[in-house]
Amino acid sequence: MIHKSSFVDDNVKIGEGSKIWHFCHILSGTIIGKNCTIGQNVMIGPDVIVGDNVKIQNNVSLYKGVFIEDDVFIGPSAVFTNVKYPRAYIEQKNNFEKTMIKKGCTIGANATIVCGVTLGEYSLVGAGSVVTKTYPKNSILIGNPARVNKKMKIKF
Repeated sequence: MIHKSSFVDDNVKIGEGSKIWHFCHILSGTIIGKNCTIGQNVMIGPDVIVGDNVKIQNNVSLYKGVFIEDDVFIGPSAVFTNVKYPRAYIEQKNNFEKTMIKKGCTIGANATIVCGVTLGEYSLVGAGSVVTKTYPKNSILIGNPARVNKKMKIKF
């Protein structure tokens, strides 16, 4: 299902059962897995990979260099960057950094994920937190900059 107000460029793959809601733009080279929900006003791509069973809430932009594994939840208005030191007057398309969101992660509303990091499997980023470095699996992250609050003891 792709809402009629959304734009899907050429060379995009969307898995079976995925839903793309109002006012989205999916750019060329993007791959979206099966059974995903892409909320209103989401921009993905180019060349972004989104795994299966991913839920991306409203007002999220996933730029080139972002890779989302299966079973990830991204809360409303979460922010992803792709350049650490952006300047309007400097071309930096060759400086995009890779950001990996591993299987089962949850990213709360209004969290910021600075490029070049990896969030380990099943990590949880609290709402409004700013992630500036890589964290291992099962980390619960809060604050600005985000720090490990504790480790989950639940096995998934």
